[in-house]
Amino acid sequence: MEKIVITCAVTGAETTRKHNPNLPVTPEQIADSAHEAYLAGASIVHLHVRDEQEKPTQDVKVFKKAMELIRKKCDLVIEVTTGGAVGMTPQERLQPVTLDPEMASLDCGTVNFGDEHIVNTLPIMREFASQMKARRVRPTLECFDLSHVYGSHVLIKEGLVEPPYHYGFVLNVPGGVKYEPEVLDFFVRRVPAGSFWTVMGIGGKASLMSIYGAVAMGGFIRVGMEDNVYFSKGVLAKSNAQLVERAVRIAKESGLEIAKPGDVRKLLQLRG
Repeated sequence: MEKIVITCAVTGAETTRKHNPNLPVTPEQIADSAHEAYLAGASIVHLHVRDEQEKPTQDVKVFKKAMELIRKKCDLVIEVTTGGAVGMTPQERLQPVTLDPEMASLDCGTVNFGDEHIVNTLPIMREFASQMKARRVRPTLECFDLSHVYGSHVLIKEGLVEPPYHYGFVLNVPGGVKYEPEVLDFFVRRVPAGSFWTVMGIGGKASLMSIYGAVAMGGFIRVGMEDNVYFSKGVLAKSNAQLVERAVRIAKESGLEIAKPGDVRKLLQLRG
C-alpha cells in the first residue's frame, strides 16, 4: 500500500483571528495545534510564529520556544518557513534555519502576493540554499509559478540542492497561478524525475480540490489555517486537526496509507 505525507500549516503569516478566531498564535497554542494535527494524521508541521501582538515574526527565540514545545509533545517533522512575511528582509527570513530544523521552505522566485509581492532573486535563493545545505536542512522548493520550477533547476545544477528533491506547489495565491488540475499536471511534469511534491491550494475550494489532485497524481497533501480557514463554504474550521482529519479520510478512501514522521525522515533522508 502506498503512503501519502500530510503537512499541516497551522498559522502562517497572513491569517488573523479576524479570519478565524480558532487560529493558534502563541507558541503554546501553535504547539498544541501541531500536536492535535499529529494525532489526526499529519507527519510534518510547517511552522510560522507570531509575536506578542500576534504579528508574524522570524525571531529565533520565538521559533525555538515553539519548536521545543512541539518536540515535547510529539515527533512531528518540523519545517520552518523562510518565506516569512511580506516586507521582511532576506536576513530576517533566514534566521530560523540557524536552529537546525529538519526541513525549511525555500521560495524559488519572486511572486505577486495579493496587492504586494515577495522578492526572491537568484542570489537570495542561492544564499538560502547554501545555508540549508551547510546545515543539512532539507529544503522544500516552494514554487508559486512555473518559472520557479525552472529557477529550482538552477540551484540543482549548481549543486546547492541535492536529492531527494521535495517541491511545494503553492497555487491560488491572489495574483499568482490558479489551482486547476491541468496546471498542477503541468508543474509535476517539469520537476526532476523521482522528485516528491506537495500541493498547497490557497482558499477553501482550492484547498479541498488540491487534496484530490495530490491523491490522483501521486503527490503529498498540505492543509491548515495558513492556507484556508474554512471547513466548507461559509463554515469556519474548528481546528487544524479538523482539516487534517478530512485529508486523512480522503486519502484512506483512495486506498492510501498515511505516512508517519519516521516514514518522512526515511523518504526524504532527513538528518537524524
